[in-house]
Amino acid sequence: MQICSYTLENGTASYGVSTDAGIHDAGDVFRAKYATLRDVLAAGALNELNAAAQANPALDAATVTMLPPITQPDKIICIGLNYMSHIKETGRDKPKYPSIFIRFPDSVLGHEADLIRPKVSEKFDFEGELAVVIGKPARHVAAADALDYVAGYSCFNDGSIRDFQRHTSQFWAGKSFQDSGSMGPCIVTPDEVGKLEDLNMETRLNGAQVQSTSIGDLAFNVGEIIEYLSTVITLLPGDVIATGTPSGVGLFREPQLWMKPGDTIEVEITGLGTLRNTIKDEV
Repeated sequence: MQICSYTLENGTASYGVSTDAGIHDAGDVFRAKYATLRDVLAAGALNELNAAAQANPALDAATVTMLPPITQPDKIICIGLNYMSHIKETGRDKPKYPSIFIRFPDSVLGHEADLIRPKVSEKFDFEGELAVVIGKPARHVAAADALDYVAGYSCFNDGSIRDFQRHTSQFWAGKSFQDSGSMGPCIVTPDEVGKLEDLNMETRLNGAQVQSTSIGDLAFNVGEIIEYLSTVITLLPGDVIATGTPSGVGLFREPQLWMKPGDTIEVEITGLGTLRNTIKDEV
């Protein structure tokens, strides 16, 4: 199943199920019961959503404005330095524990939205990532059992303002500029994804490949990440985990490569679709 959030032509925020025919909207009655996809996940009602949505005729995807699939996550947790290729290009060794930082929800937009390069910096970098969406509360979960707590997967662009990221040892400042990151187009449920290590991810800037990797190159895999995080906190339905970016980021290129107004950035992951955004300057 592919589930997504969006704004309808009449301005109503909604969600539904994406199929080859288009987007089947959940409908007013279903939304009255579950306001957002996060509420659907918390209730364990994905099958109920699918039945309600499939009963409605498909909408042309071009008639809706895509939002991040989870519009109001309790947490967006990001993992840094989590591909062996990226660790190598930074000149570091594999860390003993996952490197963790937080993004705020209002820093993340949906598919086809304009990412905003802030007035204060031109060092706007791309980071293609696999996003994991939690489906049920997870606390003290073993890595071997962790995938049972996953609702689905999506593409993520952890857009980074590199000079602000490096102001201190804490990444937060460079990772939470408003409207600097994106997620989507949809959340794809695990039954349609298969083995994560078999997936490939590619990031393209203006059509040119800038990152390419197997998800199998993760230094800490999804199970290990969930085990570590759930030791510290309770992961909640709708929480998003961005699992890190591979080598090829603009910061470590020679010359350095930054996103600029008019650019198009795409993150494509096998079976999850393509997340596409354009770049604009802050007004």
